[in-house]
Amino acid sequence: MFWWWSPSTSSLIFLTLRGIGGIILAPEGINGSICGSRESVENVLEFIQSDDRLRGLRRLESPVSPEDEAIHHGHSSSSPLAAGEDAPFRWDHVRVKLKKEIVTLGMPAVSPTEKVGKYVSPSEWNELISDPDTVVIDVRNNYETRIGKFKGAVDPCTKAFREFPSWVEDQFQPSEPENGHTEANANSPDGSTKNQPEISKPKTPPRVAMYCTGGIRCEKASSYLLSKGFEEVYHLEGGILKYLEEVPEKESLWKGECFVFDKRVSVEHGLVQGNHKLCYGCKFNLDGDLQTESRVKS
Repeated sequence: MFWWWSPSTSSLIFLTLRGIGGIILAPEGINGSICGSRESVENVLEFIQSDDRLRGLRRLESPVSPEDEAIHHGHSSSSPLAAGEDAPFRWDHVRVKLKKEIVTLGMPAVSPTEKVGKYVSPSEWNELISDPDTVVIDVRNNYETRIGKFKGAVDPCTKAFREFPSWVEDQFQPSEPENGHTEANANSPDGSTKNQPEISKPKTPPRVAMYCTGGIRCEKASSYLLSKGFEEVYHLEGGILKYLEEVPEKESLWKGECFVFDKRVSVEHGLVQGNHKLCYGCKFNLDGDLQTESRVKS
């Protein structure tokens, strides 16, 4: 689809524009994280949006404090950004991937470019999820939800995003048939066969509000729920990160820290780096009290 985005040429362009990080491209869109000076980041974004199809991309910034910047500049003169070991990404790491899906759901028929839920801004999110008729669902995986989530949110406890449809099927009843109930044949005590009501799952809730790290997984998850007959489906625009950036901590309904997929591991309100570290043996996130704990793969 994006003929000029070959992994080799794009990596070269990233280095030329003095940007680092990674980009994922798929027929359904583009997603990525890049790191660098203000000038280098703007150069990369300008290049990406030189294709008319990619104009108006939503962006989320995690600024570096002057103190951190001073530390970074003291690490390595060989780095094009002098970022050193404390940078969120390795300074020499540039990656562009071509994939079938931005996030893997494994259901080609689900297309967020055709049908998606309603976006809710961070400023309106608290009111929505405080409504008792709203079921709040965390679309992330269990290694993410264990360190933080919104108050009252349902955790599907998935290990991978592609497990989300199975969880929905197990948790909720699909749209009701025309007669209003489902029947199944069963044997009565006298041996005859009669139609008896099947034990049903909970009906689809009247309103669902979903969230994830940056909003990408919710694009696809909301499209899936709409295809299953859910009527009111909302998702947090910009994800948890945008919420933590814009909503003051005193007004926040977020509890804990937010897992991120770079060397910071987690962030708090204001997108300040959190206290968690990552075990590079088992990829398990550890909080400050568990950083000396040894974890070995069986």
